[in-house]
Parts: sequence; C-alpha cells; structure tokens
Amino acid sequence: MRFGRRSLLLAAAAGTATAGTAAPAGAESRKGGGPVVIGHRGAAGWRPEHTAPSYTYAVQSGADWIEPDLVPTKDHVLVVRHENEISQTTDVARRPEFEDRRTTKTVDGRAVTGWFTEDFTLAELKTLRAVERLPAVRNRNTVFDGRAKIMTFQEVVDLARRLSREHGRTIAVFPETKHPTYFRSIGLPLEPRLAAAIRRNRLGRRECVVQSFEPTSLKRIAAQRLGVPLWQALGTTGGPYDLVAAGDPTTYRDMMSPAGLARIAAYADWIGPDKVSLVGTSLVADAHAAGLRIGPYTFRAENQFLPERFRRGSGGHDFGDAFAEYALYYRMGVDAVVTDFPDLAVIARRS
Repeated sequence: MRFGRRSLLLAAAAGTATAGTAAPAGAESRKGGGPVVIGHRGAAGWRPEHTAPSYTYAVQSGADWIEPDLVPTKDHVLVVRHENEISQTTDVARRPEFEDRRTTKTVDGRAVTGWFTEDFTLAELKTLRAVERLPAVRNRNTVFDGRAKIMTFQEVVDLARRLSREHGRTIAVFPETKHPTYFRSIGLPLEPRLAAAIRRNRLGRRECVVQSFEPTSLKRIAAQRLGVPLWQALGTTGGPYDLVAAGDPTTYRDMMSPAGLARIAAYADWIGPDKVSLVGTSLVADAHAAGLRIGPYTFRAENQFLPERFRRGSGGHDFGDAFAEYALYYRMGVDAVVTDFPDLAVIARRS
C-alpha cells in the first residue's frame, strides 16, 4: 500500500490521538510486543530537537524511550544537545553578548568552528533558545524557534517521569555520551556525572539505557555497576574515535562481524547500527546469536532519507512511504527503531 504526504500526516494525527492507550514499555523489554520505538532527540521530525516540546510530543505519539545526547557545560553540568557546537541548534550566533565566544576547536580529529557548550556556564546557556537544526528540510518546525530553553539531563529525567505518570506507562531515557574522549581530554569527563545522575535518580533497567559510539565510554559506565543496559552504537565508516586515538585499527565493520559482536556482548546488551548496515546482511541474526538486541537508526519520513523505492513525489523534502520502510525492518526482526517520527513508527508497529 502506498501513502502520500497527506495520508502520512493524517495517519500521524490519528496515531497521536490514540497514543495514550499504548501498552506499557520500558528499557528492559516492551510488554506490548513489537519493537521498541525510540524518539530520536524527541520527535525531531515535528519539533526542534532536544527540547521539552519535542520529548513531550514523542511520548504523546507513543514513543517508548526518548533520547538525550549529553554534552557538558563549562561548570560541568550535563546538558542536552546533538553536538557541543550549538550554532545550528540555538540562537547563539544572533546574540551579540556571546560574539567573542566563537572559536575553532579540534573535536575527534576534525576542526569545528562555532560556539561550544564547554565555553558557557549553565546559567549562560539557559539564556539561549533552541531553533530547528534543519530549517531547509523541516521549515514547518521553524515556527517553534525561540520557544524552548536548553535542557539539562536532570530536566529530561524529570520530564520522562512526569510523562510516565501522565500516560500510565514507563518512559525510558536513552542518553548518549557525545565525544567522550574529547571531553575527557579537556577535564570534563561525561561518565562520572552520568553515573551520578543515574544513581541519584535511582534509574533502573526499565528507565534508562546508556549508549555511546565509543566502547571505552560504555566500559567506564559498566565499571560503575549501575545495573542499566548498555548500547553500542555503530557507524558505517572508520572506527570509534576512542580506538582511533589509541591507535587501535578496529573498524565498525570489524565490530559487526560475528567475532566483533561476541566482544561487544561482553560489555553491552544492544547494538545500534545505521539502518543501511542491515540491508543484504545477516547482522540481525548475528546480533541475536551473540545475545545482543539490535536497534537501527535513524528513520525519517522525507524522501532524501528514504531508499529510492520508497520515495514519493519529486521533492527531497516531501514525505515518502515511510510505513513501507518500517515494515521492511520490522520483518527483519529488529528489537527497536530510532526515529525522528515516533508517531509513524508506532502506527506501523500496529499494522
């Protein structure tokens, strides 16, 4: 069955209206059956990412988990941004009082120019406002520009618990440690603050899963014996930066081999590969054979992010047949999907 843009939007609205009846779900398992739906930075397809409105809409739409990416402030508070460089996700570039903070840094071996969270105190960051990261792709989201503040990780945990009470089901947080090797090198390690937050909030297996692209970051969390599941994220090219920095030639491809998966299973519970890594491969079966669950990323509805056979219309920003893509991966036997459009993933899961 094919769906045009209008059909997708109407279906999404219908899904939102019924999301409150979704079965309970948590990080350890999903009682309602079917893959876990993870709101990527909230509902980033519908609201500026990593904001309270984005996370709230994701849960209203039926998401089981919500994902905050973690970066530190100058005063070592964990805040939620996709990157530590914030010119694309906040109005900092339009703030004359912070003009002199613009600089160039080397992050994970790459020169990046802009404004960085580690050069601001939490109080200073709280004066900024979030904006849509992809305004050319998601112009409709720009109507929300300037309406939300940067959140701390603690605020995301508090929001998840409030939404859990309101919707009668457990909403898990799915924090990612961003650039942990880099932050450790400048004296702002992520793992101790994250571990402290998990302990302070008494987050259990059904309320929290920790993810990272860097194995050493996950192993540092594992050493804390927090009792929460760990998720090894996997890229498509090269290898994790912590291994690169240490001179270890292991690549993501190596990590996705049966031997690599067995090594991951010694410290993690999940793998999260790019969705393209599953096409024409035995990765799902291999992960399950190693005792790992698998949750591919990132599912989006716009044509430019869909395989060619699922594109509809002529524009890259137009919606394609996102439901067909979800159905394909659900048939593969994935245990979760990471999506900018959790409402569509939930509707597809019910089909």
